[in-house]
Amino acid sequence: MENGNSDMIKWFREIGMDDVGAVGGKNASLGELLNKLSPLGINVPDGFAVTARAYRKFIADNNLNEPIRNLLDRFHSNDLTLDELSRDIRGQIMNSTFPIALAKSIRNAYRELSKTNGIDKVNVAVRSSATAEDLPDASFAGLQETYLNITGDDELLTACKKCIASLFTARAISYREDKQIEHMKVALSVGVQKMIRADNSGAGVMFTLDTETGFPNIVMINAAWGLGESVVQGIVNPDQYMVLKSLLDKDEKRPILEKKLGSKEQKTVYVNDVNDHTKTVPTTPSEQNSYVLEDEDILTLGRWAVKIEEHYEKPMDIEWVKENESGTMYIVQARPETVHSRSHGLFKTYTLKEEGEQEVLTGLSIGSAIAHGKVCKVDHISDLSRIEKGCILVAQMTEPDWVPAMKNVGGIITDFGGRTCHAAIISRELGIPAIVGSKLATTVLNDGQEVTLSCASGDEGVVYPGLLDFEVTDVRVDDLPDINTEIMLNLATPESAFKWWQLPVKGVGLARMEFIISNHIKIHPMALVHFDKVLKGKDREDIRKITKGYKDKKRFFIEQLSAGIAKIAASQYPHPVIVRTSDFKTNEYARLIGGEEFEPREDNPMIGWRGASRYYSKGYREGFALECEALKIVREQMGLDNVIVMIPFCRTISEAQRVLEEMEKNGLARGQEGLKIYMMCEIPSNVLLAEEFAQYFDGFSIGSNDLTQLVLGVDRDSTELAYLFDENDKAVKNAIRQVIERAHQVNCKVGLCGQAPSDDPEYARFLVDCGIDSISVNPDSTIAVLNNIHQAEKEPQKVTF
Repeated sequence: MENGNSDMIKWFREIGMDDVGAVGGKNASLGELLNKLSPLGINVPDGFAVTARAYRKFIADNNLNEPIRNLLDRFHSNDLTLDELSRDIRGQIMNSTFPIALAKSIRNAYRELSKTNGIDKVNVAVRSSATAEDLPDASFAGLQETYLNITGDDELLTACKKCIASLFTARAISYREDKQIEHMKVALSVGVQKMIRADNSGAGVMFTLDTETGFPNIVMINAAWGLGESVVQGIVNPDQYMVLKSLLDKDEKRPILEKKLGSKEQKTVYVNDVNDHTKTVPTTPSEQNSYVLEDEDILTLGRWAVKIEEHYEKPMDIEWVKENESGTMYIVQARPETVHSRSHGLFKTYTLKEEGEQEVLTGLSIGSAIAHGKVCKVDHISDLSRIEKGCILVAQMTEPDWVPAMKNVGGIITDFGGRTCHAAIISRELGIPAIVGSKLATTVLNDGQEVTLSCASGDEGVVYPGLLDFEVTDVRVDDLPDINTEIMLNLATPESAFKWWQLPVKGVGLARMEFIISNHIKIHPMALVHFDKVLKGKDREDIRKITKGYKDKKRFFIEQLSAGIAKIAASQYPHPVIVRTSDFKTNEYARLIGGEEFEPREDNPMIGWRGASRYYSKGYREGFALECEALKIVREQMGLDNVIVMIPFCRTISEAQRVLEEMEKNGLARGQEGLKIYMMCEIPSNVLLAEEFAQYFDGFSIGSNDLTQLVLGVDRDSTELAYLFDENDKAVKNAIRQVIERAHQVNCKVGLCGQAPSDDPEYARFLVDCGIDSISVNPDSTIAVLNNIHQAEKEPQKVTF
């Protein structure tokens, strides 16, 4: 049965995005989800909206319009503080009563919702939905209030009145003042939605882009045990999952790029209390060490997120819940993402100009900026009066009521929270860097201490002591010239991969596997294969700690490596991403945990047991098998078939044959599943026998550093001979020209991934003149190299020696 008072109550099934003026953005979106997305298989709980018309009737019937205007006038004439204004208006609202007809309509709608769900008194979530909130240019986090686990019509009426009063919280008033929105023209609708019980399962939020870089091809999911409020409010460090949109429609693929276990020390659950309907309780060790979501849940949410984004035709911020008993997933809210969706091809790059001392603290980086200033520790809202412009706010977590004061800070550091917590959302909205989930900020940092906060190096943010100098560069992608030579990126770490998605490049020319191993795995692969042979007690203890939760220590290596490779590959999908198998030298391998037991001591590791010679050897064959397994997972299970494998330091034709045989034994046969295998061209034999090597490899990538070393006979690590190490030497350039010419004669592509074109504009010109197919450069050099190549292509020169 429909409610008779149709202008005061609207069921979600009756409304959509055309009704924002009547029910606010939040409720309009819930109606849109229920009507348009439910038929596509997305579960959305039913409910109804108490309309903006009902709000205006409440205000008018209680004669509140004039008193509120008077209080606002007093505020504008500095007769009232912001807090006093908020307190007085909300007090008047809470002391008022609902008009009889409106109260009856709300009660009747609630009883119908209960009946529909087969429950005498259904638990509901009561959400505020302002008519000027959640618009593309207006969306601070947590402006108005939400009340959970409300049961019975009397409790519901009280919660509705609290929502109405929350239109005049200090943060909401301040927000409208900043946006120049007329207070009395804004109305508030109240959403009443069936509560999905999740205190024994999990809930969270997801975004249809990377919240730090705006990279549009992923869905990022945060999850915690219990109700989703703990994630939104930032009181927990949640799990984080990342899926690649492009491959979600391929049922046989599982494009989960990342699964990060959050500490999840607390969770929000229901309580039956007159004053409080939820409470925060500690989680168990088992909950802290377990993922909230199974892989199928992650993929389901990812697919739903894509459908929601496609329907709204814009990036979205979505709340989800997993029901306790059935394990069924639900979407309970969706609104436009309001930070990166407003950027139009302009981004800033930040670079530290001086090296910091020992880092003080690390955590999740929010944004990619750098800031420095004096620490201002805030424990309570009363401490906000001490905030000075440009300071670094340090707190356990931030609160919505702090927003007015937070506009003056230069950066934020918190103990708790994930990428979708309140501090993270507000810092993005304000355009300032933040480090969240540091765990120790309020303990380690002191009031007035000078620090530099850097979020410029990827996922991990770092706090350094002192005020370090840094540089900011503006880049507008639309202003960059078009060129014929393909530019690709050299990428070392997965954390920074998404940062450069707007650059006009055609893939990754060099992804260094050894950087993933040294930064994320840290353990020698053979120490994981043969843990019993690790003799040093400290190494054994460290390996146990790092691989905690893995019965098979080899799986730790495979999963961590595949996740790192996948993130880099996803950043440029479907463009090619060339992943070089591990190219540590023996002294570098030995520095990995447990490495000393498996590495010989060599006088000159630069030309020792490295690259291809390791892969088929007794001493490393089993470690190479783990590398192959990780690559196979990325290409075949996840579906990132844009990954090309590259073999470094391959000295002879017979060695090329042996490596390819070893790869085939491990399920990576050249040509199978479209697999291409490249070779690093960095040894004189590679140049002299280029046509023969091309029979075994699909492409060459010139490593100019090692090629220079071996053409000139100069150890690139030698300080004494540094003056002789010159990639511009005629002999080196002649070798590069020869290999390009020879490879092209047998239709083999050639790229270069050395440092020279990043450092020297003339070197880029030389490569273009030689007819190089692609140049792979460091990301921060891309713009300069691109401009240099543009000039070289406009004014080609004959290469002579």
